[in-house]
Amino acid sequence: MSALFSPLTLRGVTLPNRIAVSPLCMYSAVDGVAQPFHFAHLSTFARGKAGLVFFEATAISPEGRITPNCLGIWNDEQAAAIKPIVEFIKSMGVVPGIQLAHAGRKASTAAPFNGSKPIPSDHPDGWQCVGPSPVAVGEGFATPVELSIDGIKKIVNDFVDAATRAVDVGFNVIELHGAHGYLMNSFLSPISNQRGDEYGGDINGRMRFALEVARAVREAVGEDVALFFRISAVDSAEGGWNMDDSIVLSRELDKAGIDVVDCSAGGIYGGPSFRVSDEGKPLTKSSARAPGFQVPYAERVKKETELHSMAVGVIIDPLQAEAIIDNGQADLVALGREIMYNPFWPLHAAQTLQADADFNLWPPQYKWAVDRREQIRKLNE
Repeated sequence: MSALFSPLTLRGVTLPNRIAVSPLCMYSAVDGVAQPFHFAHLSTFARGKAGLVFFEATAISPEGRITPNCLGIWNDEQAAAIKPIVEFIKSMGVVPGIQLAHAGRKASTAAPFNGSKPIPSDHPDGWQCVGPSPVAVGEGFATPVELSIDGIKKIVNDFVDAATRAVDVGFNVIELHGAHGYLMNSFLSPISNQRGDEYGGDINGRMRFALEVARAVREAVGEDVALFFRISAVDSAEGGWNMDDSIVLSRELDKAGIDVVDCSAGGIYGGPSFRVSDEGKPLTKSSARAPGFQVPYAERVKKETELHSMAVGVIIDPLQAEAIIDNGQADLVALGREIMYNPFWPLHAAQTLQADADFNLWPPQYKWAVDRREQIRKLNE
């Protein structure tokens, strides 16, 4: 039996296999509302039989978007547009998940294919970004407005409202985005959080906001929904968040009702990191983006806490993914660029791992054609 294709039960939901589609921002929504592209994009992964299909980072408020084109779930119109996609994913026998996010000080920027530049707050498409402290992401980025205590409480409530809508439209899995320099991550990191009140200072103060969100969302969605939390395991910057901090956070997230920690890295100064080691130090050029380079983060969370973990980062080969699960380094593997390149990666992996010799995982609309293709191939051998 393939470890990668074994089921995993998390509270009231059972994933048919250990393959997840990472939240992949498409920057194609209109006023936060999903478009036909979103249905086409996400339904492909469901037909490809990834066990867990995450929607992209979905904003909990207009100000929480990364770009003007980001998906949202802060109103009923947005929820209604998402619902048919959720229903189709379920009809394929796999599980829909949504990542709830607030971009914080990295909000109000253009989509990558439009240049990724910050959009000034006085531009018709821009708005004022917020953060734990008035510390900009970097040169050229706007200085965020420091959130007041009331502002923090409002955002906690926005997460709760978004999570409630997500459950109402049928999501079984919710991930809270606490990575890549976005709002919750910026509270966690001492680089971006220079507050002197109860939401800053030592690690306990800097964790307070993230833990308040986790506890409030858990209470709102009940006990059957599986909750994930995405972390940047290391800032990969001097004086920043490190892996030992992530273990402390993970143990507290466990107490707050989180089930799975999704282990990414970097992003406090720019994009997610592709050049980090377990200690947060830069790798050499030859080892940057090595296959599975972030797996050690997920392994530490799995072995040093009571939580499940999900590994991400250049997981491209079925045998590699199988080994990660089989060796107990993580409970799930998440694919991003690789599964965009090949949305049927799970079905092909099942063949490689001899987990589906008769093509029974394939949708019936495809199975008959794949069976015939295999018959012809054998005849021509």
